[in-house]
Amino acid sequence: MNTTLRHVGPDDATLQADYLIETPLDPARVADIMAGEQSSGTFVRVANESDALRARSRANVLRIEELEAATRPSLPSAWLSRSDTPGPWRRARVTLSFPLANIDANLPTLAATVAGNLYDLGEVTGMRLLSLRLPASYRARFELPRHGVAGTRALTQVADRPLIGTIIKPNVGLSAGETAALVRQLCEAGVDFIKDDEVCANPAHAPLAERVRAVMAEVRGYRERSGRPVMVAFNITDDLDAMRGHADFVEKEGGSCVMASINWCGFSAIQTLRRATPLVLHAHRNGYGMMSRDPSLGMSFQAYQTLWRLTGVDHMHVHGLGGKFAQSDTEVIESARDCATPLTADHADTVMPAFSSGQWAGTVPATFEAVHSTDLLFMSGGGILAHPDGPAAGVTSVRQAWAAVQSGSSLTAFAQHMPELRRALAFFGGHP
Repeated sequence: MNTTLRHVGPDDATLQADYLIETPLDPARVADIMAGEQSSGTFVRVANESDALRARSRANVLRIEELEAATRPSLPSAWLSRSDTPGPWRRARVTLSFPLANIDANLPTLAATVAGNLYDLGEVTGMRLLSLRLPASYRARFELPRHGVAGTRALTQVADRPLIGTIIKPNVGLSAGETAALVRQLCEAGVDFIKDDEVCANPAHAPLAERVRAVMAEVRGYRERSGRPVMVAFNITDDLDAMRGHADFVEKEGGSCVMASINWCGFSAIQTLRRATPLVLHAHRNGYGMMSRDPSLGMSFQAYQTLWRLTGVDHMHVHGLGGKFAQSDTEVIESARDCATPLTADHADTVMPAFSSGQWAGTVPATFEAVHSTDLLFMSGGGILAHPDGPAAGVTSVRQAWAAVQSGSSLTAFAQHMPELRRALAFFGGHP
């Protein structure tokens, strides 16, 4: 059953949000409850909620598309249990329109509006935010990427292929000096991008200030020797005052990039950090799985990355194809395409998708086939550092794999004349 109440794009006064809902009640009734809960109303009409006020500030239901019902509820609801409400558990895609005057250019309130108490509604046994659409005039009121794809390429001097990156491993435990020695080795291996792990920020065994100073000495030295810059994403995740201080220190030492675990820092902190530093902001999404893995709960990546891109980040993680995490290849591909799609036609605000998790030379063909682009960051941890002939051979094998797919050759054929790629295929091919 399709019920279209209104089918219009977002105008300058509203934003639109699509949801997947599950309920034993009439989906139209539930959609109306959602609209009221997240704007002017509550479960009953209240004093002072005049018709004029509702017309000005109430969210509206634009569209309802009923889907196939579920055989059992996806999530528990004490509210439904108390009323002993039986199934079937009807599922529907719902589009709501929210007045922007209720929100203004306030990102935390925007998130609270489209992804707040809706998840707690007793009427539903499933609630997932699928996507967001913003008017261009509203998007213009938020931060844009300071660098994005073009700026990252300029800083790394990588023009015609993906950036090849890696992650400091072991994740934690290395001293500042040991980390710097590994960075020197990786720079000499020919890597373009190196990042801290998300669990290594300011540990006692390698305080961030010591680590930045030691690592940047190696990065500067390598650039003087080779003429080639390497971008290092230092994990500055902390409270806001500390993050601003960390970013200033990275900039003072000649660094070009900082990384933050965005879910745990929060929208306001990342917005403020963006305004405070000219450095590339590498957004690490660790924790996103708890928002996305249940198909009936949380939010899809399109909505998630829309909110975070309003903070002005430059890179966003999308995981990797055939990787070690739970996301399907389809979800990874859609996530990368979301990053490469402007939020509105009026703004060049795309961000660089960062592929990681179990990536190596053998996952390159699927990645290229999926995105048909080299505007990405391809990060290999074990795929570089565990290459049987060493990290330099690991970097070379990944570059050779990209050269193969860009030239239209298979990896097997290309590897006949490329020993590093041949060794990688033989070694990692037996390690799913």
